Amino acid sequence: MSSVIQYVVYVAILVAAALPLGSYIAKAMNGERVFLSPALVPCENAIYRILGVDKDEEMSWKYYALCVLVFSAVCLAGLTAMLMLQGHLPLNPQKLPGLGWHLAFNTAASFVTNTNWQAYSGENTLSYFSQSLGLTVQNFVSAGAGIAVLFALIRGIVRVRSKGVGSFWTDITRAVLYVMLPLSLIVAVALVSQGVMQNYSSYETVELMEPIVLDDGAKVSRQVVPMGPQASQVAPKQLGTNGGGYNGANSANALENPTPFSNLLELLSLLMIPAALCFSYGRGVKDKRQGRAVFLAMFIVLAASLAIVGYYEQAATPQLAQGGNVDLGTVMQPGGNMEGKESRFGIASSAAWAVFTTAASNGSVNSMHDSYTPIGGLVPMLLMQLGEVIFGGVGCGLYGMIGFVILTVFIIGLMVGRTPEYLGKKIEPFEMRMAVLVCLATPVAILAGCGIAALVPSVPASMNDPGPHGFSELLYAFSSAGGNNGSAFAGFNANTPFLNSALGLVMIFARFVPMTATLAIAGSLAGKRRAPESAGTLSTCNMTFVFLLILIVLLIGALSFFPALALGPVVEHLRMFRKTF
Repeated sequence: MSSVIQYVVYVAILVAAALPLGSYIAKAMNGERVFLSPALVPCENAIYRILGVDKDEEMSWKYYALCVLVFSAVCLAGLTAMLMLQGHLPLNPQKLPGLGWHLAFNTAASFVTNTNWQAYSGENTLSYFSQSLGLTVQNFVSAGAGIAVLFALIRGIVRVRSKGVGSFWTDITRAVLYVMLPLSLIVAVALVSQGVMQNYSSYETVELMEPIVLDDGAKVSRQVVPMGPQASQVAPKQLGTNGGGYNGANSANALENPTPFSNLLELLSLLMIPAALCFSYGRGVKDKRQGRAVFLAMFIVLAASLAIVGYYEQAATPQLAQGGNVDLGTVMQPGGNMEGKESRFGIASSAAWAVFTTAASNGSVNSMHDSYTPIGGLVPMLLMQLGEVIFGGVGCGLYGMIGFVILTVFIIGLMVGRTPEYLGKKIEPFEMRMAVLVCLATPVAILAGCGIAALVPSVPASMNDPGPHGFSELLYAFSSAGGNNGSAFAGFNANTPFLNSALGLVMIFARFVPMTATLAIAGSLAGKRRAPESAGTLSTCNMTFVFLLILIVLLIGALSFFPALALGPVVEHLRMFRKTF
């Protein structure tokens, strides 16, 4: 019962914060006055002058897409070079060397695509310069690019006979300046108050209170404590659905997540902006019911996922219970499957984090997903495989779900013999082709990448476990890259030339193909005239449509991934009940 109360409290606070934030984001992105305008408008105008751009410029969808792609390519090249040259750059008190080309490419592709997959341990690999001026900058601008494309789509839906969808430079500036920076500042200060590191000091060596005796008899009495600007990276990593941890253990590390309050704050930050953007969408298309309908579809899947993971992790496995001979729920023991989970947070908080982070396309963790039960690990994997549309990444999750909305409208239109329409715009073959690209780019990237990797002789050596669980590790890795998520089954070693290259290419494909297709939809819809409503117009804001939308999302996910899941977590779950004694 206490776990259920925790889940309800998490969700209630999330919705309460998302409602006003959604209205604020919509106003800020549309250039309307908000309470921060007196302080930020002069900064915004100064940025436009420095960049030499016209904030009122109207770009065609092709030019908007070109700006997104060129901007991201420059970021990719610049960050790759920075990581490779790290040993020659300042703010490197630990004298850490530069990264090899494949790890530098993988890391740069990861942070530019808002994935933040990490094939390295941050505190042992990256300097303060790389962490703060390399990765943290991408935490802001990659999130800003996702929000920008979403609002370009919104303009495409509401405009009539228009050739423009707004200015990318204006949109990304407002997304970073009005949304990401203020929220990150608030969260970073709150985290510092809880004890999260924020300095540029050299690492410190401290005496352990209790020395550790190793198997060979050696005694360890000291520990190196990483310093550095951690709070300023943790805040945007959570809020921008980035997820890349400053330390290798991410938010399971007490330096990044020291207290129950910091855990709650970071947990809520995972979904705060993605949930708020649903309400921003309703305000943007001038029909708040549309935003509520999309939010409800996402929320229902999220709640079901949370219930499944929570149940299976609390019930643990037959092996742990040993046929009922072991009590997994005593007063002094939280019970269930505690392997890989922080004893400070227990199963409820860990399960909620696992669901929130994979639904949000965030990827940060406060427990190790590799240690979850087979079904407990399957659900986070499936949330990524659905195309990061259950809230998903900031901006990209919602525009991905709109792709499914268009697909649902088209299918229903075929069933009733009417020309499909969405919000007064006819859905024609071009929009359908682009919507299919939005919906299927992620499954294609994941399955093709995982299938090729499974044939490479060197890949099994990266697996921590043999059999179905080892395949689950591989499938999870490509699901995380293709879903622009970044979490991992922790035992999988992805730091090899092949895997770094393959996962980096999957991240780039799964990010920019749906993004470009979304902008194509925006441009096409903006040029259409609005069709008047009639008695036969399909409602896209009632409960019938919500459940049909959920059905289409799950059908595509189930049909695409069930064979792969059957080889991994499904067969692993069935094998638990095989009599072995």
